[in-house]
Order: sequence, then C-alpha cells, then structure tokens
Amino acid sequence: MEMDIANLSTVAKANFDKVIKHAKEELVKIRAGKASPAMLDGLMVDYYGTPTPLSQVANINTPDAKTLSIQPWEKSMLGPIEQSIFAANLGLTPMNDGEFVRIIIPPMTEERRKELVKQAKAEGENAKVSLRTERQKWMVFIKKEVKDGYPEDAGKKKEADVENLVKSYVKSIDDLIAAKEKDILTV
Repeated sequence: MEMDIANLSTVAKANFDKVIKHAKEELVKIRAGKASPAMLDGLMVDYYGTPTPLSQVANINTPDAKTLSIQPWEKSMLGPIEQSIFAANLGLTPMNDGEFVRIIIPPMTEERRKELVKQAKAEGENAKVSLRTERQKWMVFIKKEVKDGYPEDAGKKKEADVENLVKSYVKSIDDLIAAKEKDILTV
C-alpha cells in the first residue's frame, strides 16, 4: 500500500507531462502564418493502396517562411500527395512541378487570426480538463488509501502535493497558450 502512495508524485508527474506533451503537439498543428512541416503532421497519403503518413513517403522542407516544399521519394507519389492535401481540407493549394509539390502559405486575415487564437485557447482548456481529471483520479486514490489505513496527515500532505503540482502544470499550459497567441497575432 505505502509503495503505491509513496511514488504517487512521480507517477502523477509523468501523467501530467503526457498532458503537456499532447497540448504542445496540438498547438504546433495550429497554423501561425508561417510555413512549418508540422502543419502536415497526421496527413495520410495513399501509398499503393495503404494509407501512409506523408513523412514516410516524402521529405518536407521549408525553403522560406511562406513556402513548404515536399519532395517524394518516388516521383509517382506526386499525384497522391497532391490529392491527399486537397482531401485534408487544410486551406492550402499544392502546386506540382514534376519534381516537388510546393505549397505557398497564404497570409492570414485578422478574422482568421482571431479564430486560430480561439482554437488555441480551446486546446489549452482541453489540456486543463485533462489535468483536472487526472488530479481527481489521484485525489480519489489518496482518500481510498487513507480509508485503508494510510495516516490521515500524510494523506492530506499528498493531496496538497498533487494540488500544487496541478497548479504548476496549469501555469505551464497558460504560458504555452499565451506564447501561441502572441505567435498567431504577430503579423
């Protein structure tokens, strides 16, 4: 019993780190007006009948801040890559020149920037909900351990530790969102 509750902070921290990592991954996908290979993460291409991640069939580069360049390993993949970009409805128009697929990132309107800020804040809120859910799980675990004989004072201390840990992670999420908002609104 005590072994489980003794390493609670370590396990909880690992779970909270996963929430932060996921939040960062989701925020990277939100376009900030600059070209980034991460914009195409999760894009699947039909590779001889098998859905395959784009990064496994092509090299993705950013020659400048407004352009993505996709060079497939096989020239026969140019068409399927182009089709998958259209099908993903990313608001991007690929141009196939026979060697590369180039994507020019259009400048964003003020309205679109505000929509993206809302989207970033929603991702942050989702991460906070995940943290609170994780916190609740640990609080229930601590209460159960106290009920099963773990010292009550030590249980209260563990609850305070978890609460402080959650507060620090919420602050990290707020900082991530603020940085992303600044990045999106910078013209």
